[in-house]
Amino acid sequence: MSVKRLGRGLEALIRPEPETKKKAAPKKKGKPGVSAIPLKDIFSNPNQPRRDFDTDALQELMASIKEKGIITPVTVRKIPKGFELVAGERRWRAAKKLRLKSIPAYIITVTDAAEVMELALIENIQREDLNSLEEAEGYAVLNSQHNLSHEAIAKAVGKKRVTVSNALRLLKLPPEIRTSLRNRDISAGHGRAILQAKTNHAMMQLWQKILRDNLSVRAVEFLVKDSASKKQTSAKKKKVSPQIRALENQLISILGTKVKVKPKKKGGSIEIIYFSKDDLERLLDLINTLD
Repeated sequence: MSVKRLGRGLEALIRPEPETKKKAAPKKKGKPGVSAIPLKDIFSNPNQPRRDFDTDALQELMASIKEKGIITPVTVRKIPKGFELVAGERRWRAAKKLRLKSIPAYIITVTDAAEVMELALIENIQREDLNSLEEAEGYAVLNSQHNLSHEAIAKAVGKKRVTVSNALRLLKLPPEIRTSLRNRDISAGHGRAILQAKTNHAMMQLWQKILRDNLSVRAVEFLVKDSASKKQTSAKKKKVSPQIRALENQLISILGTKVKVKPKKKGGSIEIIYFSKDDLERLLDLINTLD
C-alpha cells in the first residue's frame, strides 16, 4: 500500500474502466474516466467510515438529483461479484431510492482493504461529511485492524499527527458523550476538554452542564482548569499536620485574625492577615502589649 500515493487524494487513483478487446463499449458523453454502472452491480463498503445518514439531508439530495442529476460521480473498485463503493454512499443510496438504473462512477484499481478505508476517509474528510466521532472511528480501524501508526494515518489523509491522536482520544469518552458527539450536540473541542476531567463521573457532570448552560469550548476549558486548581489547593491544605493546625488555631485565638504557619526544613514563617488599616493598628497594639 502506498501512503504517499494516497496523500494526493482520490484523483491520483482514478482510472477509466479498461476496454475489452472483444467488444468495444460505445462512447458516452460525460466526464473523462467516468462509467455508467448499473446500481444492482454496486455494493456498500462494510468499512464505510460514515455511519449516520440524515433522513432530511438524503431527501434534499434526492430532490437535487431529480432536478439536476448526479453531478459528482461515486468512486468504486472492482470485486468478484461486481463493484464495491469506496466513496459516495449518500449518492448511491439516493439513486437507489429514486429507482435509477445506473449511476456515474470512477473505477479505481485498488485491492488492499486498508487502502480502500483510507480513500473513503479522504473523500469524506475533504467533503467535510463526517462528524468527529465517525472520523475517530475511521482512524481507529486503520490503527487497530490495519496496523497503521498515527503518523502513517496522518500522511494518508493529509492531517497532522497530533490531529489524528486527538481524534482517537475522543473514543475514550463515556458512551453517552460519544453519542452526543455523533449527533453534533457538542463539538470535538468540547470532547477534548471533557477528557481533562479524568473520571467518568466528572466527565458526565461536565457534559450535562455543557448541554444545560450551552457552554463554549473556552468556558469548559476554564471550568476544568479552575477545578484542577482548586483540587491542588485542597490537596495542599490536607498536607498540613495536626500540630501545625493546632498552633495556627492558638495564634488565631490570641491575635483575633487569620494566621498561617509555614514550616520549612530549617525554620519557617508566620503569616498574619489583616483586613483594614484599623485592623493592622489593632494587631500592632496587641503585639506591643505582648512585649
